[in-house]
Amino acid sequence: MAVRSGLTSYLDKGASLGPDAPCLTAGGTSLSYGEVVDLSHAVARALRRSGVRPGDKVGVLSGNDPTAFSCVFGIARSGAVWCPINPRNGAAENQELLALFDCAALIFQPAYDGLVAEIAPDLPELRTLVRLGPDGDGAAGFEGWLAAAQDDPSAEAAPPDEVVALVGTGGTTGRPKGVMLTDRNLETMSAITLMSYPFEGRPTYLALAPLTHAAGVLCFPVMALGGEIVVMSHPDVGEFLELVERHRVTHTFLPPTVIYMVLGHGALDTTDLSSLQCFWYGAAPMSASRLEEALNRIGPMAQLFGQSEAPMMVSTLSPSEHRNPDGSVAVERLSSAGRPTPLVTVGIMADDGTLVGSGERGEIVVRGSLVMAGYYRNPEATAEVSAHGWHHTGDIGYLDADGFLYIVDRAKDMVITGGFNVYSAEVEQALMAHEAVRDCAVVGLPDEKWGERVTAVVQLQPGAHVDVDELVAFVKARTGSVKAPKQVEFWPDLPRSTVGKVLKTDIRAELLGS
Repeated sequence: MAVRSGLTSYLDKGASLGPDAPCLTAGGTSLSYGEVVDLSHAVARALRRSGVRPGDKVGVLSGNDPTAFSCVFGIARSGAVWCPINPRNGAAENQELLALFDCAALIFQPAYDGLVAEIAPDLPELRTLVRLGPDGDGAAGFEGWLAAAQDDPSAEAAPPDEVVALVGTGGTTGRPKGVMLTDRNLETMSAITLMSYPFEGRPTYLALAPLTHAAGVLCFPVMALGGEIVVMSHPDVGEFLELVERHRVTHTFLPPTVIYMVLGHGALDTTDLSSLQCFWYGAAPMSASRLEEALNRIGPMAQLFGQSEAPMMVSTLSPSEHRNPDGSVAVERLSSAGRPTPLVTVGIMADDGTLVGSGERGEIVVRGSLVMAGYYRNPEATAEVSAHGWHHTGDIGYLDADGFLYIVDRAKDMVITGGFNVYSAEVEQALMAHEAVRDCAVVGLPDEKWGERVTAVVQLQPGAHVDVDELVAFVKARTGSVKAPKQVEFWPDLPRSTVGKVLKTDIRAELLGS
């Protein structure tokens, strides 16, 4: 009997519910479940013919694309390990990740010919290049590569250590690390998703955010239900709204920065969004005031909190938990990250490794089968993040008396000013409550008097204006004088990572002139 990877089991379960049903749709064209299953077997055969063995690492360098995403299941069938490579990263970072992962093969879109030509010569382990198009310079064309292996046996395999994916943490805070995710990690994530959020009938999931990140792994539980995944190849808020209406989308995921763009789009209030069962948000804190607006103008919002090391589902806030029993918005709960999920244990830890009680602040730590196997080839970092027998998230927060988790800051983003701890996320929430503010970031800068001064960089709404004194007074009224910014800068946009997170390291460097 064939041994299946957890990744292919989601696809195969969906196919068992109807092989002719649409699986992956883009640009008005769909691949059925049966077609994706057949393509995954062909990719597995071609990888084996190319010398890829169980446990080898295979990178996929692509934007959002149904064929590229289908290759993920072929990688899993061959017993290799999927390495999602984000094309929005710089060449140096992607080269570093491919080297770190010891990738033996890379499947890539023709749009990235130049990037592959730049980095491949310095990657001696990279023996196979497959171009999702015709033959290229040193790369096999996809159709010919598949055809050459069509007579190979199709037995499936599993990676010897059950690691099915290696995910790069990104290089924004130092050298990237490789997060080892197992079948069990992704099974746990999928189980939590299905038990925590509404799914009625066959879902239709719209993927605008990168499939290399959260938007991709959310496809797995959708596939297990035989749902259709509508893939957007490029970010466009107007098209996003149009597709929700046209395809009667039931589920989608966006980071808060893109949701703010949706709220500012002129077509929002005339678009039929009644099909939505669950609009996930996550990857960064969301303004409570903007969230209340989204609940009233978009529909059923649903928060998820996690990280690459504990994917997606450390805590959840379902659509129903955003509202009170009488249907009114549960305003007091909107700044929480929900409750810890059923298959995860969450604690709040002091610096000495002891767990603290309800209402006390400390580092958020996690246990359970959601937590990664470790960092690839980095036992020191694995030991550090696993101190005291818990996975350390690097987030500061607390649990209230009702068990709701509140994240107040990243540990590294806390500002110590005049001997007081100021959590940047609290100041950002106050700033975001001002109608003129579209987005913002708060950092600490060196100050002779205060040690660090609370500094805010603000992006205004299009056409809006507010002066510094008014904005500082607005925050002071909500947080007190200690937490109010002592310096405010207005920027036309904020630097962001490839998944929409504001890059505070870049902001701090710019403000310091370094």
